[in-house]
Amino acid sequence: MGKEVKRREKRKEDKKRIVISNLPFEVWSYKENPNRHYCGNQIKTSKYTVLSFIPKNIFEQLHRFANLYFLGIVGLNFVPVANAFQPEVGVIPICIILAVTAIKDAWEDLRRCKSDKVINNQECLIYSRKQRSYVKKCWKDVRVGDFIQMQCNEIIPADILLLFSSDPNGICHLETANLDGETNLKQRRVVKGFSQQVRIFLRFPKVSDSIERPPNHSPYFLIPREHPDQSRTGFGSESLLLRGCTIRNTKVAVGIVIYAGHETKAMLNNNGPRYKRSKIERRMNTDIFFCIGLLFLMCLVGAVGHSLWNGTFEEHPPFDVPDAKGNFLPLALRGFYVFLTMIILLQVLIPISLYISIELVKLGQIFFLQNDLDLYDEETDLSIQCRALNITEDLGQIQYVFSDKTGTLTENKMVFRRCTIMGSEYSHQENGTRILRGLKASHLWGACVAQLAFLSQEKDVTPDKNLLAKVQDAALWLETLSDTKPAKPSLSTTSSIADFFLALTICNSVMVSTTTETRQRVTMPPSAKALGTSLEKIQQLFHRLKLLNLSQSFSSTVPSDTDLGESLGANIPTPDSEERDDVSVCSGGNSTDGGYRSSTWDQVDIQGSGLDASLEEVLEAPALGLASPELCYEAESPDEAALVHAAHAYSFTLVSRTPEQVTVRLPQGTCLTFDVLCTLGFDSVRKRMSVVVRHPLTGEIIIYTKGADSVIMDLLEDPASTDSDMEKKVRKIRARTQKHLDLYARDGLRTLCIAKKVKISPLVALSFRCEAEASLDNRDELLMETAQHLENQLTLLGATGIEDQLQEGVPDTIAALREAGIQLWVLTGDKQETAVNIAYSCRLLDQTDTVYSINTENQETCESILNYALEEVKQFHGPQKPNRKLFGLCLPFETPPPTSRAAVPEVGLVINGKTLNAIFQGKLEMKFLELTQYCRSVLCCRSTPLQKSMIVKLVRDKLSVMTLSIGDGANDVSMIHAADIGIGISGQEGLQAVMSSDFAISRFRHLKKLLLVHGHWCYSRLARMVVYYFYKNVCYVNLLFWYQFFCGFSGSTMIDYWQMIFFNLFFTSLPPLIFGVLDKDISAETLLALPELYKSGQNSECYNSMTFWICIVDAFYQSLVCFFIPYLTYKDSDIDVFTFGTPINTISLATILLHQAMEMKTWTIIHGLVLAGSFLMYFVVSLVYNAICINCNSPTNPYWVMEGQLSDPTFYLICFVTPVTALLPRFEHRGCHLHRTTNAHLLSHFHNPRVRSLIPDRNLETTVSKTGY
Repeated sequence: MGKEVKRREKRKEDKKRIVISNLPFEVWSYKENPNRHYCGNQIKTSKYTVLSFIPKNIFEQLHRFANLYFLGIVGLNFVPVANAFQPEVGVIPICIILAVTAIKDAWEDLRRCKSDKVINNQECLIYSRKQRSYVKKCWKDVRVGDFIQMQCNEIIPADILLLFSSDPNGICHLETANLDGETNLKQRRVVKGFSQQVRIFLRFPKVSDSIERPPNHSPYFLIPREHPDQSRTGFGSESLLLRGCTIRNTKVAVGIVIYAGHETKAMLNNNGPRYKRSKIERRMNTDIFFCIGLLFLMCLVGAVGHSLWNGTFEEHPPFDVPDAKGNFLPLALRGFYVFLTMIILLQVLIPISLYISIELVKLGQIFFLQNDLDLYDEETDLSIQCRALNITEDLGQIQYVFSDKTGTLTENKMVFRRCTIMGSEYSHQENGTRILRGLKASHLWGACVAQLAFLSQEKDVTPDKNLLAKVQDAALWLETLSDTKPAKPSLSTTSSIADFFLALTICNSVMVSTTTETRQRVTMPPSAKALGTSLEKIQQLFHRLKLLNLSQSFSSTVPSDTDLGESLGANIPTPDSEERDDVSVCSGGNSTDGGYRSSTWDQVDIQGSGLDASLEEVLEAPALGLASPELCYEAESPDEAALVHAAHAYSFTLVSRTPEQVTVRLPQGTCLTFDVLCTLGFDSVRKRMSVVVRHPLTGEIIIYTKGADSVIMDLLEDPASTDSDMEKKVRKIRARTQKHLDLYARDGLRTLCIAKKVKISPLVALSFRCEAEASLDNRDELLMETAQHLENQLTLLGATGIEDQLQEGVPDTIAALREAGIQLWVLTGDKQETAVNIAYSCRLLDQTDTVYSINTENQETCESILNYALEEVKQFHGPQKPNRKLFGLCLPFETPPPTSRAAVPEVGLVINGKTLNAIFQGKLEMKFLELTQYCRSVLCCRSTPLQKSMIVKLVRDKLSVMTLSIGDGANDVSMIHAADIGIGISGQEGLQAVMSSDFAISRFRHLKKLLLVHGHWCYSRLARMVVYYFYKNVCYVNLLFWYQFFCGFSGSTMIDYWQMIFFNLFFTSLPPLIFGVLDKDISAETLLALPELYKSGQNSECYNSMTFWICIVDAFYQSLVCFFIPYLTYKDSDIDVFTFGTPINTISLATILLHQAMEMKTWTIIHGLVLAGSFLMYFVVSLVYNAICINCNSPTNPYWVMEGQLSDPTFYLICFVTPVTALLPRFEHRGCHLHRTTNAHLLSHFHNPRVRSLIPDRNLETTVSKTGY
């Protein structure tokens, strides 16, 4: 009954969670605290304790089938009627394997335990009602409902609801680098109405608010307020301080703990590295079942053979001992006992040490992979990270690569290049020239420039001369505005230019800080929020600035650069200074400098202007003739930073941002503070961002919106609703803007549309948003509805073109991947024209390709286009016929000759997100995939993160191919998770993609060597090592099997059991490990010069069904030779069983080691020492063991057997003849290897000059280092 009550309480807890302050219950017992059911703050990532380690670790290891199998064999050996060895000896191999794995697990868990101890013992300040102050306690003592005080640079101990901040605007700034890798600061705000609530909690502890929401991954919560009207205040992630983040730029912050320990967001999302099974491992598990079947077949032969052999005796033989009652066992039961004995005897047929050997080999491969200098990026100081330790070999079998564009193929360092305002295009030619000059400078300065973190081209924008003159007119036009005389809606260029740059400055989430003090924000104090009398002061300031020299400096239509710089304070660099600015540190007003330098400020009285003290340093410094502090902009995306810097270049400077206000400095030096009424953040569904502000001069409610042109154009006001003249102008402006957008896209620029809307009465919409924010169940739907209500009937202002330069080495990498047989798909959310232009630039598409572009939302139309495209490509290529396979291996003679498609044009496919929806909804996936198989490249534009993951899953599952996804942003995480291998790029978008990936690189060009060299090596080494393990075990076990034909299938052995144990654990274990880590079948230079060699891994040439069965047959043949040559040599002699078994054991070891030597393609001193050392160790151990083992295997003992064999010439003769005979077929196979018809086998020996002459001359340009790593 009690358990049922607990289950009901738990279900109730899952539905509703109420957090109450602990202050009223501090003096009560723990059982009376209403928060007692919630998780404590102590974390534990370690898996074991001292007492639980051995049983728990063994239990986990027994989940592996091989370990469970060998444990069953050990148990079977304790059965008297079935044991083949001494039971105690049979335990040794499985104990060694389990012990090695346990030591590795214990070491890893010990590191986790130490880390947990350090974290749990960190201190924080918790309010104590008894002491009436904050006291220091460890993190592990924090409980849900406690009040925590945090100071600047302090790490947050739990998920805390922000209730108080020392910032006058109720803002707390966080650095989330520990969670997502982003170093830019995030704003968190006190819950509305709670700025003074902490004092109420502390003064009146009986007054408590409650928080309802069970712990989950969602950031939204609800606070029911204990007010008479039962009003609710909703809050989301903007008020939540997550565990692991760091407080910045805030002296003191206080909040209540709502989630602690393992219920925090950081711990809920910390699932650790994902476990993936590689393709080789899946193939290996299948072959192990074949080996099990072979084992049972051999045991069945032994059982039947024993029964038949015993049936040949007319009377019971002397060794057939009856039981106590004088009864003899039936032949069938004897055969069953022998069957069990044979299982124990031939158990080594299943390679017990293969799994642990694979883990060790992969660790060695990852060590060399991470220490490859060619995969190190000097600019970012980052090397490759291997986050998944068990799929390195899959890097050598990739068939499809799915790549993001922005930040993956491009730099994701946005540079403002061009813009169009009201249909007039401003090309910014000087800006383009400066960018080219900056690129040349960066090559000259090299690593020195790379160390200047804040030196970037997006900060230095050279204004367009024509636009700069119009900007000043627009700034002067702003003076005429007032709250009594609002601006009339018009399409004038002057007003639109002003709104355009105000939108660039305001419509973003950029934070402002100064470089005078590390990450020190610039804000407006509460005294500056009201613009009553200060508004008059600002208007007087306008007129005084105008009367001084601003109007005189613009008497000419196109002033010189010098005049403009002096008048506007824009600090436009001269041709000579431009060279210096490209490599200077925040010099000039065009970089991150927010300061305004003008002599006119000398005549302006700042005193009494109503400006706040926090801005005094910024605004007063130019008046005093001092250098103004540098303003640094921290943006969540490079696009926003580029637009803010572009506006700053035209002296529309973002000076301060708080949740309630945004301060903008105009070209005249006047600061305008806009009240922020509502912010609609950017999301991948809406593809736009909007900010609702109140204009400080006119009092109008204005909505500034920026977003993708495909979305903004559909939200514009209908021109037909205006008069005829206005309608013509509107249509003309939109047509010109669309023309400019297409031009920007063809030039490879990222485009954004800027729009506005003047809404006189926003109360209804804002009330809707308040209800949406306070909602819990359908919050997202209501917020989306509110956004749709506000973002409509927009007026187009213009558009921007931002350049995202292609990364170095991308075209060469894509060309190499294509030659390697890898099909590359680019999945991007960019405009189609932009993506296509980048595709041509990076060689994804070629000018000679036939490109099919599908853009439709209709399912029937989409199906018709797919059918038409399929019919057309089939006419050129012919229907694809699947290659004939034998045991899963494609036969080489089925491959069409290269000349058959010489004249066939390559095909590319371009498709957008709307068409993808039609394909998935209309069940046209198979037709789509059929068409893509004829295409050498596929480009998906305007695709959402969900569509990206759906495409990857579709190709992976339907085509049964190995896939790789690579991206750099949070929108690529789902795509990275969906692929067989996910690669994250450490770029400008934080580390979300990196933390979700299997491997992390810093540049796309590193993918070339990662796949073509390391991928090929890892696959080739591991595949051939696995095959070798199967061969080695089958060959050795068969020696015991052949002996059964001469001992009546009794299950006895001619080799001492200690020698059998040492054989696999010591004598033949180290050479395969060295082979799997160090062997290089082909040099790195050759692999990079001839990407076609990568296809051997795609076709699984080193390890497939055919190679597996060939190695099994070869093992049977070699075991026959190794057994019967000694048998025929010692036939009819009087030697004992161990004297007969010792030469066989020695010969088999020599044969197996020589076989390993033949498989090695690279020889170093390490290879030679390991092989020779293993063989010498065998003799040393055998001599010592045979000398001391006087009576350890009664009645027959191996005493002095090896010593006697070394004095027998016959022993040396058969040890020489037998391995040569056994390896002769394999040696002949290697000799004929050069004469195979496929080029792949010839190219595999390309580093040999004699073989190289057989291959036609090719351009072998390579840029890799001469060392292998």
